[in-house]
Amino acid sequence: MISSHYLRHLSDFPDTRVLGVADLDTGRAAAAAREYDVPVSGDVDTVLAFPEVEIVVNLTVPAAHASVAMAAVRAGKHVYGEKPLTLDLAEGEKLLAEADARGLRVGNAPDTFLGAGIQSAVRALRAGVIGTPIAATTMMQNLGPESWHPSPEFLYQRGAGPLFDIGPYYLTALVSLLGPACQVAATTRRTGTHRVIGSGPKAGTSFEVEVPTHVTALIDFAEGPTASSTFSFDSPLRRTMIEITGTEGTLSVPDPNTFVGPLLVRGGRDDEWRELPVEGTTAGRGLGVLDMARSLRAGTPHRASGALALHVLETMTAIIESAERGEFLPVRGDVPPVDSLPETWDPYAPTLV
Repeated sequence: MISSHYLRHLSDFPDTRVLGVADLDTGRAAAAAREYDVPVSGDVDTVLAFPEVEIVVNLTVPAAHASVAMAAVRAGKHVYGEKPLTLDLAEGEKLLAEADARGLRVGNAPDTFLGAGIQSAVRALRAGVIGTPIAATTMMQNLGPESWHPSPEFLYQRGAGPLFDIGPYYLTALVSLLGPACQVAATTRRTGTHRVIGSGPKAGTSFEVEVPTHVTALIDFAEGPTASSTFSFDSPLRRTMIEITGTEGTLSVPDPNTFVGPLLVRGGRDDEWRELPVEGTTAGRGLGVLDMARSLRAGTPHRASGALALHVLETMTAIIESAERGEFLPVRGDVPPVDSLPETWDPYAPTLV
């Protein structure tokens, strides 16, 4: 479902070239290659064997993230994957260690935090618009993707659900805004054991729910702030929200599953929200891959890094374990700071030769 966005943008950015498309269904790969004028298609081994390929963009379902990424690394390729990094922490640590030993990079979605909306929020916080951040409230709730996704089964399997599928957008945004997490506590619920596909050729088909469908977490950050976060596929009322309370006001941060605004602020004596400027790129999926490519040539760190994705994965894993054990659990905070993107960073201005 997401591949068309990546293919369109990575084909349009002048600093990237799409050289191959792979799929278990090689017919689907060939069709996508024709649509986007990509020269090679086939299975994964076919594309990995293409010598000009430098970065493999891994858009498989979560259960295949680790195996495909590891195959890419062992073929000598950098790899950028969809979220989550892997199904569990041990797999993620193994992948990053293997890449590091081979002098290769790992990048990972989401890259929405590189968009104008979240980047403008980062700049506003660093400028002291709300004073010192104290706490955040985040909420993502709806009735789940089965109403619109033609094959939603994997979104209710291990490695998905509202926490592992949508949670990375919110947690990555929070880390970029507030720094690394250091401990969590949580509760979870699974509402029903089965759901029904609502659209497409499998409409009316029932499938099993394997993961929690409602998650509530308390997250403490190493730099002091705390967050209360809800991730739910059980709510008829749709909500997407990140609010950060500071000593001098509150910042309403844009939906972290988008690249745009609005960005709002409200001071302690204000009667209304005030809109702040939103500056930066809104190009869409693939910005993380492009930043990775440019960073490779420049010899600088890329922003949507494997280390950041591993920290988010560890935080989500700790949330689930905390709910099972009924106690606060620590999270390592060793993720390096994420540099913000300059407002003038332009994905359509060629920089590489």
